[in-house]
Amino acid sequence: MKKKTMAMVLAGALAVSAMAGCGNSSSSSTTAAAGDKTAETTAETTAADSQGGTAAASEASKTDYPTQNVNGIVQWGEGGGTDSLMRPLATLAQDKLGQSIVVQNMTGGTGSIATQYVYDQNADGYNLLMGAENPSLYDALDILDLTYEDFECVLLIGDETVGVAVGKNSPYTSLKEICDAANSGTDITIATTGTGGLPWEVSALVTSITGASFTQVQYDSDASAKVAVLGGECDFTICKVQSCIEEYKSGDLKMLCMLATEPVEQMADVPLITAEYPEFSDYLPWGPFYGVFVKQGTDASVVETLSAAFVEAFNDPSYQDVLKNYNINPMGYTGQDAKDYLQNWRTNTVEALTKAGAVTP
Repeated sequence: MKKKTMAMVLAGALAVSAMAGCGNSSSSSTTAAAGDKTAETTAETTAADSQGGTAAASEASKTDYPTQNVNGIVQWGEGGGTDSLMRPLATLAQDKLGQSIVVQNMTGGTGSIATQYVYDQNADGYNLLMGAENPSLYDALDILDLTYEDFECVLLIGDETVGVAVGKNSPYTSLKEICDAANSGTDITIATTGTGGLPWEVSALVTSITGASFTQVQYDSDASAKVAVLGGECDFTICKVQSCIEEYKSGDLKMLCMLATEPVEQMADVPLITAEYPEFSDYLPWGPFYGVFVKQGTDASVVETLSAAFVEAFNDPSYQDVLKNYNINPMGYTGQDAKDYLQNWRTNTVEALTKAGAVTP
């Protein structure tokens, strides 16, 4: 049974104490009755003033947002693809907000530790989930009974292309060689970020088409998974262009193929996966995405304030350069556009994983 509170998640207990007193007296005299009526009227007026003051204070708080630092919780480790996109964006957005955005990495559970943490906080806009595509599949994979439907999207940043990567000293020169080796009994290891993570998702699709299965070795981020391949700890991984471009240029990583319908400009010599496995066209185009979210129930005015700041940061030329350098397809979606994208991505991916046998309908 899926649970919204995971044992791995640190949970806090909030103890509240309240004291109340009331008194009542009765009298048959007209004077006493009149006095009671006056007291009742005064009490009603005081209560009304108090309620009005509370409502006004609440509205003022929303209008003044933010009045303190905002926490940005990244689902993955430092130096990974998600982290590399969020930090420069947060730096620009905090200038628009007028308060610091304190970025923290909270790893584990294929990003579910961070997701649960943000969900457990107040819906006040002071805790942002800075994540990738993974929560869209949590319920389908029995990881967590939360998805992005439990959050409001502040900004969808963009999506990107991924490829199959091996170390420079790897004996494998194509994905077919890796799959043939696995099918012949060789123990082939893939560096992953856990069930539901990008390498796991792609390896499930590869298995569905080739029949090859791989030993999954889990790391806390795609950066760590990449290092494992660079160091020869694992045979291959699935790498985003943004996180492997430098190692590709230096020759430390070999890209065997790209999961794309068109060649990637910075890696024009890398073949498309459909060259070896035309059946993969059923799954393409496909790739991970990135976004900033707040807990569902956050006041609309707060979400609008955050979205305005992050959109302005997103449109900053320096951040557009970041996206270009990392080969991210820029989106900048908010509101209904973001909701439509998230719903379509989830529907298409669950259908593909179900076809691959990785998800049970």
